[in-house]
Parts: sequence; C-alpha cells; structure tokens
Amino acid sequence: MFFIIVGVLVIALNLLGIGPIGAWNWDFTGDVWKFTVPFILAALWWAWADKSGLNKRREIEKMEARKQNRRTENLAAMGLDTRARRKAKKR
Repeated sequence: MFFIIVGVLVIALNLLGIGPIGAWNWDFTGDVWKFTVPFILAALWWAWADKSGLNKRREIEKMEARKQNRRTENLAAMGLDTRARRKAKKR
C-alpha cells in the first residue's frame, strides 16, 4: 500500500507542477519510467507476499482472533468463566 500511495503522490505532484517532479515529462522515452517505478515495486511486493505466505498467515491470525473474541463474548453472555480454566476433578 505504501508504494501505491507514493506513486499517486508522485503523479499528483507532477500534475500540480510542484518541485522537481513537476518538471518530469510523460514521453515514453523520457521520464515516464519514474512514474511507474512505485507501481512496479508494489506489484513485486504483492507477488512476494503471496508467494511467501505472508498474506495467508495474516489472514489466519485475523480469523483466529475473531474466533477467540466471538468465543469470549458468547461465554460472557452465558455467564460462564471466560478464562477457559477447567476445575480439576477430585478423585
């Protein structure tokens, strides 16, 4: 997401004519490659994150947190112990 924000910011600065970025041209043989670098880096980051499993791990962690919160809320609504400690059975 960071690279996308940087890319949009670079384009906005160019269109508004602010700073040295405002002097870049849009010719294919000119400075257009400078506008595409953040978007290419974003695509590479997303490809790496998907291939390494980073996105899947984050998704699983979010699902586990939601499941735990739902369980805690349900136990509290029923008036049960939410700390999930079981009392030892005496023999």
